[in-house]
Amino acid sequence: MSAASTLSDSTFTGLPLVHRGKVRDVYEIDKETLLLVATDRISAFDCILPTPIRHKGAVLTALSAFWFERLRHIVPNHLITADFDQMPNVVKEHPELRGRSMLVRRTEVFPVECVVRGYLEGSGWKDYKATGMVCGRELPPGLKHCDQLHKPIFTPATKAASGHDDNISQLEFVKIVGHDTAVELKTISKQIYTEASEYALGRGIIIADTKFEFG
Repeated sequence: MSAASTLSDSTFTGLPLVHRGKVRDVYEIDKETLLLVATDRISAFDCILPTPIRHKGAVLTALSAFWFERLRHIVPNHLITADFDQMPNVVKEHPELRGRSMLVRRTEVFPVECVVRGYLEGSGWKDYKATGMVCGRELPPGLKHCDQLHKPIFTPATKAASGHDDNISQLEFVKIVGHDTAVELKTISKQIYTEASEYALGRGIIIADTKFEFG
């Protein structure tokens, strides 16, 4: 982990900024390659909090690189390397990027988020309390907050350019990406969640739910 000071706002000579997200900034290396930089900014409930946390970006990068490598056998991903010493020279000119950056393939991303839930938490719990359903899918009555579901469920959401992402029905999901793609993304998402959650649970960590993006 880099010993660099906290990184909140990133700007690097020779690296054109493509997009600034809530936590990660995206820079162009060339027409086919991007650099994802995880800052120390904190995002909660779709808002950026005022105080960054030192080394948060390095931890996020290490976690992301671990899962991308571990789950690559299920589906290819965009990660080229998270090893700073293998980065292009224009990146290595900025030592503060060590440990918090990933070199990735540029990808056109589907405008949806593929959410898989193994436990009734977050927006899924709110929907269930109000309607007894999550994303149009009816669940058994009497479930409590954070109950484990009988089987993980797929609950897609919109991918908003900014602001809040909203849960959508399976039908809306199919309309956005098409039937065949919807089936493939749903299958892959549940496979990834199942393997990752079993691995984590064996180490005392519960992955209640998670989201994936594909391109």
